[in-house]
Amino acid sequence: MNHPKIAFIGAGSVVFTQGLLADLFALPELTGAHIALHDIDPGRLSTAHAAATYIAEQRRAKHATITAHPERREALAAADFVIDIVQIGMGEATRTDFDVPARHGLRQTIGDTLGIGGIFRALRTFPFLKALGEDMSELCPDAWLLNYTNPMAMNVQYVTAATGLTRVVGLCHSVYWTMQDLAHLVDVPYEEITYRAAGVNHQAWVLRFEHEGRDLYPALDELIASDDQLRRRVRMDMYRRLGHYPTETSEHSSEYVPWYLHHDSEIERLRLPIGAYLGIVEENTAEYDRTREALAAGKPLTVEGTMEYAPQIIHSITTGTSRTVYGNVPNHGLIDNLPAHGVVEVPCLVDAAGIQPTRIGALPPQLAALNRTYLSTADLVVRAALEDEPRHIRHAAMTDPATAATLPVERIWDLCDDMVRAHGDRLQPGLRALLGS
Repeated sequence: MNHPKIAFIGAGSVVFTQGLLADLFALPELTGAHIALHDIDPGRLSTAHAAATYIAEQRRAKHATITAHPERREALAAADFVIDIVQIGMGEATRTDFDVPARHGLRQTIGDTLGIGGIFRALRTFPFLKALGEDMSELCPDAWLLNYTNPMAMNVQYVTAATGLTRVVGLCHSVYWTMQDLAHLVDVPYEEITYRAAGVNHQAWVLRFEHEGRDLYPALDELIASDDQLRRRVRMDMYRRLGHYPTETSEHSSEYVPWYLHHDSEIERLRLPIGAYLGIVEENTAEYDRTREALAAGKPLTVEGTMEYAPQIIHSITTGTSRTVYGNVPNHGLIDNLPAHGVVEVPCLVDAAGIQPTRIGALPPQLAALNRTYLSTADLVVRAALEDEPRHIRHAAMTDPATAATLPVERIWDLCDDMVRAHGDRLQPGLRALLGS
């Protein structure tokens, strides 16, 4: 068996890199893999290299090759798999995504998928994705791009349209952990449930939830009816009204619809933490600092698996072991009542033939209606970059549910101008125009 070369682009996201490597090296067939680490930050790259070497030793992956590359092209050369975990602008850009909209009265909780935060996170990521795709087309044209970088649907749609890459899948743990949580709630072991989910990233829907052929939704209904604290969660509220459970947290889910963040009473009723992601950013930075200090002092690191999909996909393609994972891929008829060019999240069979998405058919109409709005916003952001059309940035913000529910249209345009000013040269040149209200 050939040992794959796996390039980690953005390996300086050290905590996430550690978790993926712990999963990879827990699979015996991958303990001889070549791990090529790249990051533009020398300090983070050095820390990632030291952490990867430590994890390989702990997992007894003595045949693994671990290399660190300040230059991306070196890491990509002859790679079989490319894992994208890049965050353009890091914490500074994330704070901008929250602070500038807040001055306009716009509330966000996570800001990485839709909304003003998601729109501008995408726009500053697209130039990197185009360069990455062009490098891959030259240096590793047969490699699979496994993207973890948000906003997932926008990034996957853009990189496939802008570069022509076809071996691309976006990966997210939301379906897996949602089903773990639901199984726990109804007191059935996760290993015994049968489920199917589909939709778009962070707004997919649990279409099937069963145990030995028995529908488990009635058990969930009973719990919700008897527990007023459960009813104080956004996705429980959405489930009660829409009939299917959404696959992301309440903090995330509140941002993709117009009903919650604009209303003080709903924020209180549903206990929504405004600006929650800024706390996550601070904790990630603190965790990185702890890891760096532990490695420098020769102290042990905690090596824990994460159950992420990328190591499972690499193992399945490398060994021919069949698995089902959830992936984000261009629709192309997988979900009948969503746009063909949009990116959808569906179960995918993975084996030696690669990643093969499952055709779902039609979603219930109320679910498809929400997903279509999401994909409309995403499409306008992608078109802004592909067509170098700054007006489409404003059009995307106008269609975004939470933004449109909060601000009049002239304020939306003013906000977009302020965000363009704030992010400056992180955007492609043609999108830096200020258009006014």
